[in-house]
Amino acid sequence: MFDQNGLSLDQAPPIAVVLRFFMIGALFGIFGGAFMIWNGASVLDPATDSGRIMTHILTLGVMLAFMLGALFQMLPVIAGVALQAPLRLATAVQVPFVLGVVALLWGFGTHTRWAFDLAALLLGGALLPLIILLIGKLLRLTNHSASSRGMSVALVSLGIVVVLGLYLSGTYGGVFEGKFFSQIRISHYTFGLFGWVAFLIIAISFQVVEMFYVTPPHPDWMRRGLGGALFALLLLAALVQFWFPTIWNVTNPTIGLLLLIYALVTLRRFSQRKRPLTDATVWFWRIGLGSLIATVFLLLLAPFGIAAPWLHTLSSLLFAAFALSILFAMLYKIIPFLTWFHLNAQGYLTAPMMHEVIHPKTAKKHLYIHATTFAILLASIPLPLLTRVAGMGLIVSFGWLLYQVRHADTLYRHTQRTGQRFEMPTPQ
Repeated sequence: MFDQNGLSLDQAPPIAVVLRFFMIGALFGIFGGAFMIWNGASVLDPATDSGRIMTHILTLGVMLAFMLGALFQMLPVIAGVALQAPLRLATAVQVPFVLGVVALLWGFGTHTRWAFDLAALLLGGALLPLIILLIGKLLRLTNHSASSRGMSVALVSLGIVVVLGLYLSGTYGGVFEGKFFSQIRISHYTFGLFGWVAFLIIAISFQVVEMFYVTPPHPDWMRRGLGGALFALLLLAALVQFWFPTIWNVTNPTIGLLLLIYALVTLRRFSQRKRPLTDATVWFWRIGLGSLIATVFLLLLAPFGIAAPWLHTLSSLLFAAFALSILFAMLYKIIPFLTWFHLNAQGYLTAPMMHEVIHPKTAKKHLYIHATTFAILLASIPLPLLTRVAGMGLIVSFGWLLYQVRHADTLYRHTQRTGQRFEMPTPQ
């Protein structure tokens, strides 16, 4: 067993489990870029059908796929959670997940009721059993790390997001009357953005920032209390809003301040790293954390009645930049490490080193593509014609990432076919 900074790698799932999720996320990202080219500036308005479709392409098709892949890897490694038949389990999730996302996007585009019902059936059937299984395994752990506790909170938040999403889909599909549609919709996306996306990134960062960048650990109070505080605020607002709809004007800025503190502390940790060499992933982190800080400042304007439509679009784009930038940073560390680790564990003397799987210069080129794409997206708010150019950038960005995932998979299989393995000598 290889153990470092609390990692337990003897239970790591097959690499195919993780890479398939990453490929799914990259393919949805390419589709999102093509959709943006086809529909233009309307994708930036969440009140339009195009805006709803684009939102769910990014949050469901891209972010959730990447994060599920990370969970399949991180839960056994960080928390020591054993997954029986992980390849079969992943396949049982991936197939209905992809079909469910497609059905949901079709429903938004055509207003076909059966598409929403089908999406609810497929996504609920794929995600809820997985969430219950993973939460159950986490609850049975005797020793929790900050990351495993955080992942538990994030998974509970995801479960709430899925349940609320089923209600919304059922309303679109005519199953429910939708009496509480507005309140449920607000809870759905706030739990999704802050309780699931943001806090899962935060929980994993407690482990990977210290491990990969050799930084001091995050403060103990943050590692222990941030997840509970975020979840309590979200749950409080979700319940109280039925009587006091303006409760979000109190809880959202409070959540924003907590995220601001996390971002500033993490940026400080990067400046304290013991290995001062800066690679592309450090700049992905800096872009992501800077985007989160900017998102929080816009969030703090809401209680003062400053809520122009373009500010809402800007905050959405900045939050997407936060999530995707840090996901890319993690992927460029995780993919080479997993490729090397699995081949090395199988005894291949010719296992490629991490820089041979994805060269640092390759990641740096993606950094430039990613930063340019989001700069164009931000400029498309006052200049809508640039939206289609940004769509081209998304295709290049996710296409670049898809190539790296495929390259790692190809290199892994090639080494298995042709590589030289260490053989234990036979006793005489």
